[in-house]
Amino acid sequence: MICLEKYLNRFYFEEAPPERPAILRVLVGVWVLYYLGKRYRMLVEIAASDGRLFRPVGVVSRMKKPAKVGTVRALYFATMISAAAFALGFRHRTSGPAFASLLLWLLSYRNSWSMIFHTDNGLVLHAIVLGFSRSADALSVDALLRDEAAPEPHWRYGWPARLVSALTVLTYFVAGVAKFAGPLGRSWTDGEEMRAQIGVDALRKDLLGGEAGKASPLVAKLYRNKSIFRAAGFGSLVLEVCAPLFLLDKRLARLWAAGAFAMHWGIFAMMKIKFRYQMSGLIFASFLDLDRLWKQTK
Repeated sequence: MICLEKYLNRFYFEEAPPERPAILRVLVGVWVLYYLGKRYRMLVEIAASDGRLFRPVGVVSRMKKPAKVGTVRALYFATMISAAAFALGFRHRTSGPAFASLLLWLLSYRNSWSMIFHTDNGLVLHAIVLGFSRSADALSVDALLRDEAAPEPHWRYGWPARLVSALTVLTYFVAGVAKFAGPLGRSWTDGEEMRAQIGVDALRKDLLGGEAGKASPLVAKLYRNKSIFRAAGFGSLVLEVCAPLFLLDKRLARLWAAGAFAMHWGIFAMMKIKFRYQMSGLIFASFLDLDRLWKQTK
């Protein structure tokens, strides 16, 4: 127990400057403004869809019927305004929790139609941690208005980044366990199931078309090379199922983040499936001590 306590204090509750969670706050806030800014029309069209398609999940699961289009519009703009305040660090004690709560509701509502987009989970979890923590004590309007010296490094500025990293790896761990515990089970490790899925996806794109267009030319070139798919299948399971173990060491955690980042770009190259937050690299920003880079540029 003593060793565990020392480890937690050293790794999860290490002292950090206030710029560490502040940089993550700015990145998440700006990303949400970009991400939602391009989806206003889509969200309104979804809200106006046939109510029989509504299958509420998450925090909206108790809703008996869809919200009115006007309500969804109002909540969308409230989310955007709070996201701007969150990114700027303006009245963070109010705007932070408001932003996290509104984003959770809006994306839960969006996922209550047609299909659930699990790729949004990491973004929402990051917003919740940063919205409810002291991530605006630096690089913020609040800090400028206080006109005080920057706070000294403290553990309260270290744990938000660590928790963001832990939640990130847990989203991958859950995905890996779901694969391993599913009907396909260990067959994922030989790469044959991955190869079959990629092949079916390529045929569907070539025969039926759609948003993604034609299949990637890489599929035709690599499909017969089973060793590549075997390595990719086994590697993806290691990255997902063993994800929490990589948190035991900072260097290992960064190596894992690099591998997961490459995995998403590999998925895009083969299947043209976009995991936007993941492919941007922002989901892995907490694994880097960005505050040190910030101070070097000053």
